Amino acid sequence: MSAAKSTPATKRRLVAVVLDEESIGRSNPDVEHERQVAIYDLLEQNSFAPVGHDEGPYTLHLSINGNRLVFDIRLEDNAPVVKDYYMICDSYYQAIRTATPDKIEAIDMGRRAIHNDGSRILMERLKGKVVVDLDTARRLFTLICVLHWKG
Repeated sequence: MSAAKSTPATKRRLVAVVLDEESIGRSNPDVEHERQVAIYDLLEQNSFAPVGHDEGPYTLHLSINGNRLVFDIRLEDNAPVVKDYYMICDSYYQAIRTATPDKIEAIDMGRRAIHNDGSRILMERLKGKVVVDLDTARRLFTLICVLHWKG
């Protein structure tokens, strides 16, 4: 028996929703039941992918920070969607200590390319909500990454 072939439709979807109990909290049994039904219905049929990223399926972690709902989008294996940027940043910081200038420059070029892609995706996701130029999007992308980076 062969494995099911991954198609764009099967990649552009949510396969799990995780609620952060620390920030969202638990409620009475009726509310908990409604939450579970809502999650089940969502997972049963959905189309979901961050703009510019079609390498799902995805897991959505929801939490509350202040009065804001936070969407932490991860791949099915729980890897952050921006993991490539974190990995190349790790390589860059390790290379600074020991690598040749040519090697550092090559890694830095890759890091900048991924950073630019992430910045453009951020601009697309903010479209219709906030207007930012590329330089602002780059700085905002850096801030978002630093807030999540485990380094």
